[in-house]
Amino acid sequence: MFKEFKEFAMKGNVIDMAVGIIIGGAFGTIVKSLVNDIIMPPIGLLMGGIDFTNIFTTLKGEPAATLEAARKAGAVTMNWGVFINATISFIIVAFALFLLIKGMNAAKRKEEEAPAKPAAPPAQEVLLREIRDLLKDK
Repeated sequence: MFKEFKEFAMKGNVIDMAVGIIIGGAFGTIVKSLVNDIIMPPIGLLMGGIDFTNIFTTLKGEPAATLEAARKAGAVTMNWGVFINATISFIIVAFALFLLIKGMNAAKRKEEEAPAKPAAPPAQEVLLREIRDLLKDK
């Protein structure tokens, strides 16, 4: 059983998938930071100084000024701002994947569209053409 697992794990597709997952996790962290630290602060500032992470609705418990305070108090909340941030992160990742796949498809189409070199005629045919040309000249 270990031998079968080793063969499975060493296939190229599994290794490629593992590399993709690791890079995807790192990319997700970068996108999350981009959204939370770069994109959302100016948007919040334009909307009157709103911090999107603190947009929430208290369902049960005492209302609090910040999400962190509500969590510490044990309140049940619907975290709208966190959801908005996650949605923007998803859109960025989806768009990046779209661009990546679009580029790969364009490269693949270019490869397919490249005209194939005509196959060299068989040696017999070349010889017959030479004979024909010699006979025409006489």
